[in-house]
Amino acid sequence: MSNNVRPSAPWLALAVLALGLFMTLLDLTIVNVAIPSIVDDLHASLDQILWVLNGYSLMYAVLLITSGRLGDIFGPRNMFVAGIVVFTIASAFSGLAQDPTQLILARGAQGFGAAILAPQGLPIMTTLFPAERRGGVFAIYGALSGLAVLLGPVLGGFIVTHFGWRWIFYVNLPVGLITLVLAFLLVPDLRPGRRHRLDWLGVALATLGLFGVVFGLIEGQRYEWGTVWSGITIPEIIGAGLLVLAIFLVVQWRRQDREPLLPFAVFKDRNYRLMALVLLAMGFAIVGVFLPLTLYYQSVLGLSAFDAGLAIAPQPLAMMLLSGVAAPLAARYAKYILVVGLTLFAVGMAYIAWTAQVTSNRWLFVPGLVIAGAGMAGIWTPVFSLATRDLQPHFAGVASGVISTVQELGAVLGSAAIGALLQNQLAADLHNRAVSFATQLPTQAQAPFVDGFGKAAKSGLEVGRGQSGANLALPASIPA
Repeated sequence: MSNNVRPSAPWLALAVLALGLFMTLLDLTIVNVAIPSIVDDLHASLDQILWVLNGYSLMYAVLLITSGRLGDIFGPRNMFVAGIVVFTIASAFSGLAQDPTQLILARGAQGFGAAILAPQGLPIMTTLFPAERRGGVFAIYGALSGLAVLLGPVLGGFIVTHFGWRWIFYVNLPVGLITLVLAFLLVPDLRPGRRHRLDWLGVALATLGLFGVVFGLIEGQRYEWGTVWSGITIPEIIGAGLLVLAIFLVVQWRRQDREPLLPFAVFKDRNYRLMALVLLAMGFAIVGVFLPLTLYYQSVLGLSAFDAGLAIAPQPLAMMLLSGVAAPLAARYAKYILVVGLTLFAVGMAYIAWTAQVTSNRWLFVPGLVIAGAGMAGIWTPVFSLATRDLQPHFAGVASGVISTVQELGAVLGSAAIGALLQNQLAADLHNRAVSFATQLPTQAQAPFVDGFGKAAKSGLEVGRGQSGANLALPASIPA
């Protein structure tokens, strides 16, 4: 690889990589607050709005492993640049969309560009920075990633209020162009010294298998884990996806001596395996906590999307500030810092869960958010350092793609699990309240009242689901 880099250039290259990642992660959440405006302007149906939200996430999760391997073959900078180009062009088409179908296709293309871009940062950073300095580097990278996801509703609310929904996409154009130019100027070309081949069969199997699993998890709540079309059910789609992934692993096992898409050598490193599990759990936990917390701020405390984003801000701020403290310690005591970080995160989350009452106010959550942010600083700082410490450089791209996919799968699982929990809890509570109120009515009016209340609640949840992006619906077991 070409690695003639000036001493100051690594930090400049890191800034460019962080800018690109920040832009793509921001778009995971920034669209949610624009949904009512998009519905009014494009006359989109509920199904179309859900695909505007989920199309991006689906494409992003499915293609990470393939794009990570492409970085190993063609060079991570080249793939980073390609991702920026695709993402920026797709952003322009998203802003120009004249109907829901055009917007759905453009959002899918955005997710495609983000998937190309996202795994390239890790191999570049592991090449540019020595092992003893990577803790601070990954801390910055991880803090900015978390900040991007949490700032989405805040920036989205501001842009939609003052400029209109199309500008949440147009704002990516100057940022994308600047990132593109800086990538050519500041990020070194790290193409491998010999020619590699892409495992096309592996690409097809991995993409198809991940599509089935991720599609099923994303859409399961919407279809109440039942039939999607022509008798095909969500469990069957997920099962088929898992079967294809099993076939993929068998094919990869037989191709280990012929440049497979997924070299099993990356899993020989115990640290890498353990950190992948940590990222899976963190992806699950972050979505599983902050999704309902955001809904709680807006639905129970009555905050706007903008104010809800500000209310969560203590968490990423604490993470950013304390990452600088954790970084030098992680260079020598990585696993101990990780254990402390996981403990603090669990304590912070428990405090938030304990505080969330109908009579609470936003300020009561600040201690829990700060503790959780401190924990995340202790997690993101060492986790990537430990995962990549002993990996061979020519596996860095696919290794990045795998752990990014694992983290995204954790987030999808968290979203599905919390959606099911909230749905069942809300549905049962609504039904119980309806039954309670019905006892005050004449006997002949009680059953029609409960039935009508259920139908009204279901209609309200369907409308709210389209506006908020939250997949909440009354399950079939509840009369409606």
